[in-house]
Amino acid sequence: MVISGMTADPVFAALASPARRELLRLLLEEGAQPAGRLAERFDMSRPSVSEHLKVLRDAGLVAETRRGRERHYRLEAAPLMEVRDWLTPYERFWRERLTGLSALLDELEETDTTQESEENDG
Repeated sequence: MVISGMTADPVFAALASPARRELLRLLLEEGAQPAGRLAERFDMSRPSVSEHLKVLRDAGLVAETRRGRERHYRLEAAPLMEVRDWLTPYERFWRERLTGLSALLDELEETDTTQESEENDG
């Protein structure tokens, strides 16, 4: 699969890390911010956080700008939208399966209720 001229593999690899998903969440909820502020939120070294930010940048999920000595990062959501589009058929697949399961459970519940009612009447 190709996302904006690149394969999706770097995007999926970037999303595989809980730390990188948390970085994306922080940027989504709190907006652009310097790397130092982001690093303060993690129980890991600043170089480790910087490496996670580099993976996100290389995957096109964040953009970096320099302001003096600081590097500021902001979320780039386009690759996430394309991943969402790729996942949509699978979401439909599971929704259909869950709807079928719900119908089956409703049917079983009706059968149990009918049997209990017949036992109580008899």
